[in-house]
Parts: sequence; C-alpha cells; structure tokens
Amino acid sequence: MVDAHRTFVIVGGGLAGAKAAETLRSDGFTGRVIVIGDEGDHPYERPPLSKGYLTGKEERDSVHVHDAAWYAQNRVELHLGQTVTGIDRDTRCVHLGDGTSVRYDKLLLATGSEPRRLDIPGTDLAGVHHLRRLAHADRLRQVLTTLGRDNGHLVVAGGGWIGLEVAAAARGYGAEVTVVEPYPTPLHQVVGPELGEFFTELHTGHGVRFHFGARLTEIVGQDGMVLAVRTDDGEEHPAHDVLAAIGAAPRTGLAEAAGLDMIGREEGGGIAVDLALRTSDPDIYAAGDVASVPYTLPGTDLPTDRLRVEHWANALNGGPAAARSMLGQDVTYDRVPYFFSDQYDLGLEYSGWAPPGSYDQVVVRGDAGKREFIAFWLKDRRVLAGMNVNVWDVTGDIQRLIRSGARLDLDALTDPAAPLDTLGTSGG
Repeated sequence: MVDAHRTFVIVGGGLAGAKAAETLRSDGFTGRVIVIGDEGDHPYERPPLSKGYLTGKEERDSVHVHDAAWYAQNRVELHLGQTVTGIDRDTRCVHLGDGTSVRYDKLLLATGSEPRRLDIPGTDLAGVHHLRRLAHADRLRQVLTTLGRDNGHLVVAGGGWIGLEVAAAARGYGAEVTVVEPYPTPLHQVVGPELGEFFTELHTGHGVRFHFGARLTEIVGQDGMVLAVRTDDGEEHPAHDVLAAIGAAPRTGLAEAAGLDMIGREEGGGIAVDLALRTSDPDIYAAGDVASVPYTLPGTDLPTDRLRVEHWANALNGGPAAARSMLGQDVTYDRVPYFFSDQYDLGLEYSGWAPPGSYDQVVVRGDAGKREFIAFWLKDRRVLAGMNVNVWDVTGDIQRLIRSGARLDLDALTDPAAPLDTLGTSGG
C-alpha cells in the first residue's frame, strides 16, 4: 500500500525500459508505471534488426519484448509515439511534446542511442540508410531484397559490427557489397589487427569487397537516387544504396538540459551513474546505452575507470538493475560487458573490454582456420576480454577469468584439452 500512490516514469521504449517495467511489477511495485517511447511500435529488441529479422529468418512480431496485451495486463501505461521535451527536477515532472506533463517519484532514463550521420554531400538521397529502429530495418529488408533480385550494389560506410552484419545479410540476398572502412581491417578498434584480418577473410570469402584506409566524401546521385560513392583517396564505387554504419551517439539531451552530471565524449560520453545506476539526482536513474558506469577489474590497468556499453546484454540486465535500485534494493551493477554477433554461418560471443593500447598479447585456443576457437586479449597474462567463435557454453568461464585477474599459464590457456573451468583457480 505504500507504493500505491507513487509514480515511476521510464523514458525510453526499448529493451531496457521494457525490462525495467517488467521488474517493477515482478518485484511487487503497486504504483503507476509509465513508459514513454517516441516510436510507434511497442518495445522491441534491436539485435534482430541486423540479424534474424533483416535476413528474413525471423518474423517482425518476434522482435517485441512483450506482446501488446502484456502492458495492459500488468498495468503498465505505454505512451507510444510521444516525445519528452524536458525534465523539471524541482517539481519532478517530465514535459511531453503534446504539451502535457507527468509527475514522477522516480524517473529512469533509458533513451538509448541514435546513429551517427555522414556529414558529406548526397546524404539526402533516397538510397541512404541508417539502422537503429524497426522502421529502418523494415525499409532495409525491402532494399536488400530488391538489390539481390537486380544484382544491385550496396556500399556500407563503416566496418563495425552493424556494418558487417548488414553486409552478411546483403550477400545472403545476393546483393553486391563494398565496405569502406578508414582503418586497415574491419573491427579494428574492437578486436584489433590480430582478429580484424580474420573478419576480412570471412567476408571476402563470401564475396564482400573492402576498401580500407578511406572515408566517404560524397554520395553521387541523379534524380534523387544514388549512383555511386566517392572516397577521400580519389576512388569511386558504384552504388544503388548506401548504409551509414559509422557508430552511434547516446541520446543524452534530456539529461544534459536537466543539469545531470555527464561524462565527456573523450571518455565515452553518457550520463554519469554510480554502481546502483543512480545519477547525480537521487530520484533519477539511467540504464542502457546512455549510462556510464564505473568499471574496474582486478590486476588490470585500463585507460578509464568508466564504461558505457551499447550492446543488448547491457539493456537486458541494466533495466532490471535500475528498477530494483528505484525500489530501494541494494544494487551493484558490475557486470562484465557482453555482446554477440551472427555473420553467415559464424556465431560469436565477446566478453570483457580490451580497447587498443590496453592489451599486450592476443592468444588463440582452438583452430581459427576452421573458425572454431576462443581468442583472449591479455595484459601481463591476465585476461581482459575473450571472444568465442562457434564454440559454445564457455561465456561463464571466460567472464570468470576476466574477473579473477589471475596470471595464467599460456600453454594451458591455449590448449583445448586443458579444462577451461579450472584455469585461474588455485588448482589450475
């Protein structure tokens, strides 16, 4: 009965917001729960947008976190297609785009990210795409079907995870694909040159063309349609459609305007939160892409003590953690970062964080040539990150090694016959 007259507002209609609402109810909150999202679709998961749904293997309805009836059944007030224009911390109100306001007792910001835009001529052409929202995936799926049928060309600006997953999907439809990437390998800033070449070979083996060491400078069109792209090294590539996959920026405008403590872009950006996902305002919390969380590991010397993670698992776990913190429970959100990717017949999971300059060695356990292996990024023989490729049920062991900070015997670490679950323990 104490909760009955309290109102918890969640700004952001994605996975983090939906899972926060679910947790509030499952943990016994009886007050009002209001979820405000600026999209017309009820909350959905984003990985299928570049994976199963985009490839045609999954149906559109499968991406939703809950079916539409769940919200009414659980007394979650869902405001779709509604923007939040401001937060008044003094009166504890959020102001909406339709001129109305909603008062809150606790507020969760789960506003996610938005794709970075190409700042070059030609981005207003009809064939220029981004991939962040379900509507983007709807459109891109139709585009890839047409390109495959007509032997059309897709140019992908950016060789990160989204760029590579879309490239794989496009090849599945039969489209011609060129990836333009400023670094010497795809995923260079994530897996480094040691594993970047592995992904180059994976995609070139499926017919993708790479143009490394270059950036797009112009998208050439006629009558509103894309004809080609030009790069800063003077090259021109034919194109019928272009995907801008050059990263995402956290949607922190509301938090900044409200005067919450922020993290500078050079440190990853985002809203500063503590390990309970509380912002500098005791009644406001943040989760998902926008939250910059303290991150330390034993025995490591990482270049920052904060981390902002844009991947699915962070939304999946961060939303519930924030909800429990809003309820006054003791919360410590210190999960090891995790994400997964599917490209062609290759599936992988990555745990940890090993940016360029943080590690001194990469070792492989298994057979990279057969695309069945685990790669480890090490500093002083301690695991900073691990990526299992077509090897399953090892994520728990990899994350345990990361948390342990133990100096490892490299012969045992790289020997597939050595039990992974005993490494780093007193007996292994």
